[in-house]
Amino acid sequence: MNFEEQLKHLIDEALKEDIGDGDHSTLSVIDPAAKGKAVLKIKQDGILAGLVIAEKIFNYKEPGCVFTSFKKDGEQMKAGEKAFEVEASIHTILQCERLVLNCMQRMSGIATLTNKYVEKLKGTKTKLLDTRKTTPNFRLLEKEAVRIGGGINHRFGLYDMIMLKDNHIDYCGGIEKAIENAAEYVKNKKPGLKIEVETRNLEDVKKVIAIGKGKVFRIMLDNFKFDEIKQAIKMIEGEFETEASGGINLENITDFANTGVDFVSVGALIHQAQSLDLSLKAVII
Repeated sequence: MNFEEQLKHLIDEALKEDIGDGDHSTLSVIDPAAKGKAVLKIKQDGILAGLVIAEKIFNYKEPGCVFTSFKKDGEQMKAGEKAFEVEASIHTILQCERLVLNCMQRMSGIATLTNKYVEKLKGTKTKLLDTRKTTPNFRLLEKEAVRIGGGINHRFGLYDMIMLKDNHIDYCGGIEKAIENAAEYVKNKKPGLKIEVETRNLEDVKKVIAIGKGKVFRIMLDNFKFDEIKQAIKMIEGEFETEASGGINLENITDFANTGVDFVSVGALIHQAQSLDLSLKAVII
């Protein structure tokens, strides 16, 4: 499925989860024909993310509702500002409220943290990648938030890249065998699928260099010390992309970048991000 199809599925399932056999709070007190207006109020500084998603949620529930944006995804937001205003059936507003807030608060938190990491990399060649350490069934929007915050999405799942990690290599019987098997698989079954290999030491790097040319496109340097990364990059000589992973945080990410590595991958972008405070309030005319 493409992004729009995945998003439609996410919205549909999330609304079913929340509404169940009926929004009885709303059904019991609000006329189904009543129209209303609501505004999204920003209560915490950060990077705004999920505005486009909010519009799609409201339009999914009520095509033709009026959605007016005051800001854009990726912009700095300040407490006290308004992000958008929506005019729709009051039933639509109240049934979409929590889903919109859950998405935007979570996405804004991820985008804000991602942006802090990106700022640390300014002036270096190193690019920031996310990981698959995501919330089940919410990966689509968590990775979209990383992108909005200035990061780059790594693979979305097990289907769009071959990543030979330590367990694959150990189960297979060694790094050389894993690479050969993966390359044969790509040739016969999934032409064009890229192969990345995780290495645990400089000896692993030597093995990938020896047999990986034309097969492997990127070497991951997992939990390498700074000097080891520099040695590995010197050995690789630009023949493969390089990615550092493991133990990378806001305090040391610049040190990793200064080794000359092409990419750093940081799971914390998503699993350590804190949701930002937003609220959707009724506009009473």
